[in-house]
Amino acid sequence: MSMDYQLSNSSSDEEFWDLANSSSDEELLNSQIRALQEEKGRRRRRGSITGRLYKDRERLQGHQRLFKDYFSENPIHGEDIFRRRFRMHRALFLRIVDGVTDHDSYFVQKRDGASRLGLSSLQKCTAAMRMLAYGVGADVVDDYIRIGESTAIEALRRFVQAVIDVFGAQYLRRPTAEDICILLSIGESRGFRGMLGSIDCMHWKWKNCPVAWKGMFSRGDHCEPSLILEAVAAKDLWIWHSFFGLPGSHNDINVLEHSPLFADLREGRAPPVNFRVNDHDYKMGYYLADGIYPSWSTFVKTIPCPQGEKAKNFAKAQEGCRKDVERAFGVLQAHFAIVKGPARFWDRETLQKIMKACVIMHNMIIEDERAERIAANDHEILARQYVEPDEQFEDLLVSRNHTIDFEEFISNHLAIRDRGTHSMLQADLVEHLWQLHVARTNT
Repeated sequence: MSMDYQLSNSSSDEEFWDLANSSSDEELLNSQIRALQEEKGRRRRRGSITGRLYKDRERLQGHQRLFKDYFSENPIHGEDIFRRRFRMHRALFLRIVDGVTDHDSYFVQKRDGASRLGLSSLQKCTAAMRMLAYGVGADVVDDYIRIGESTAIEALRRFVQAVIDVFGAQYLRRPTAEDICILLSIGESRGFRGMLGSIDCMHWKWKNCPVAWKGMFSRGDHCEPSLILEAVAAKDLWIWHSFFGLPGSHNDINVLEHSPLFADLREGRAPPVNFRVNDHDYKMGYYLADGIYPSWSTFVKTIPCPQGEKAKNFAKAQEGCRKDVERAFGVLQAHFAIVKGPARFWDRETLQKIMKACVIMHNMIIEDERAERIAANDHEILARQYVEPDEQFEDLLVSRNHTIDFEEFISNHLAIRDRGTHSMLQADLVEHLWQLHVARTNT
């Protein structure tokens, strides 16, 4: 047994410093200091320290194995296996890899101080994607990808940030005039004229929530700490709006009061939505919601205890269409198991970035695999239905720099919360859906 090992395990601190002062061997002194620092855990990440033990993970062989399995011209695993394990098609994943690599030089393969090749962009992005898709710990991906635990965590943090920076503006945007025309066409095909989607909230459990915060992030029916995601989804499961990060002690109404969902509508920057139901004109679109949401003109809720055939027909249609957002939550969790299981990170900022990146990639997958597509001719026809004849389609793209006066802001705010409009719109939709039901029955 060496003298170094004996000193680092059996000697007290006083004996060690006595020996260090009496020793003239500078190399022995430095080695004992490093051993004592490692024993007491004074530094979690030591970096490039002289004498550090290097663990050869065979990173180059790991890259070659990964490339041969999934990314070569004739990969061992086909497209169906790739889709199941990466949650997306190969072309889409490579597009994401190219985007984050061009945005952040961290993902570019480099050489270390000893001229050894580091991890490739495929290894870092695959490690991050496996952690997001499977919800596993950072040390699990080391077996196959040959990447250390701390490096995997750093790759995940940088990956989600790069996805937000590169793809966030396109895949997590506010609906434009063209998007609204598509949403209106989908709503009208289902009997809900003026519908822009359905809204609901989802809880993400926070396993490593600080003890001092647990009371704030817990609620009676959610005894474990959690964070809340508010989302608006369409029939094709595209998430048009996401607002994440409020404590789990809130309910859907509290989240709505903090949410920027109607910010553009209040400030007069949202594209116009004009439609007619049962000979009544309306100027604001609406979302299907459950019973907890307030009776605003921008929400259409079901009838709790429907009486009569008309009310029952409306309740059945509303509850069926409102499940779009529930399906979107289920598909989001199926794509990225990390948001289904308990969150392990300690800081809220990282969790917010992870959720936002998962929503963005969810929309990218929906776009890549969308089965139902509306023809461009249908878009033009529906655009003419909801826009004045003398207006051009491009004119609906209202400038985001538009500023309204205070009176107009208050007027828009009150119009959003108008209970009378809510009741009238619900009654008109009940009659409209019943007329469609009768027409289908007669034919």
